[in-house]
Amino acid sequence: MALFKSGNPTLSAKIFNTTVSDQQQGVMTARGAMNKFGFLFLMVIAGAAFTWHLYYQGKAQTMMPLMMVGVFGGLITALVISFKQTWAPYLAPLYGLLEGLFIGAISAIVNEMFAKKYPGIVIQSVGLTLGVAVAMFLLYNFRIIRPTQRFKSILLTATAGIAIFYLITWIVSMFGVRMDFMMMGNGSMLGIGISLFVVAIAALNLIIDFDMIEQGAEMGAPKYMEWYCAFALMVTIVWLYVEMLKLLSRLGSRD
Repeated sequence: MALFKSGNPTLSAKIFNTTVSDQQQGVMTARGAMNKFGFLFLMVIAGAAFTWHLYYQGKAQTMMPLMMVGVFGGLITALVISFKQTWAPYLAPLYGLLEGLFIGAISAIVNEMFAKKYPGIVIQSVGLTLGVAVAMFLLYNFRIIRPTQRFKSILLTATAGIAIFYLITWIVSMFGVRMDFMMMGNGSMLGIGISLFVVAIAALNLIIDFDMIEQGAEMGAPKYMEWYCAFALMVTIVWLYVEMLKLLSRLGSRD
């Protein structure tokens, strides 16, 4: 199944191959996966609205622990779902809520940081993220961009490279090594260039995700894979939004 090579590590050939025989509860459909993605999107909005409201109610001390719960809880939940796809119907909504807690908190912080210099940065980030997602869907749906094997391999390599780079950056920061160009709000050309590259890779991952959902439905994957694919697509959307927020904060920091 060379077809099922994805830039998104939560979607792979092995996942579909090991679940396609388990169809007692019905089979997956692309519409079902997108409907469940819509539900996860509402969960993200609910979590984000809660921490955003806390911040602007002057309860930042309450918000910050919830943001950390969202970061680490979301990561743990994502890892569990990735290894136990059958748990996706139960854990995917929790993942959406946890990611919402993180997104709402970081958005409130950045919004306040740029309230005078770049008002509306969060609204623009949301709008651009949704716009890019819709554009990628149309490019895929009309087969303007085709997820060929070469396309998938290059994207997988780029995505893995970004993950390794971010991991190294996080590790060295624990030892007091500052990489200012990677900081939120740093307006250096290097930081902006990195953000543009990562945003492009995140956006192209959506093409792969849409293809994986369609191919999984055509293969007759089991019903619970609708939740898993919805979760996988949400992973990419959250990543794209955070990177979009970083990019705009860096552009807004330039004199």
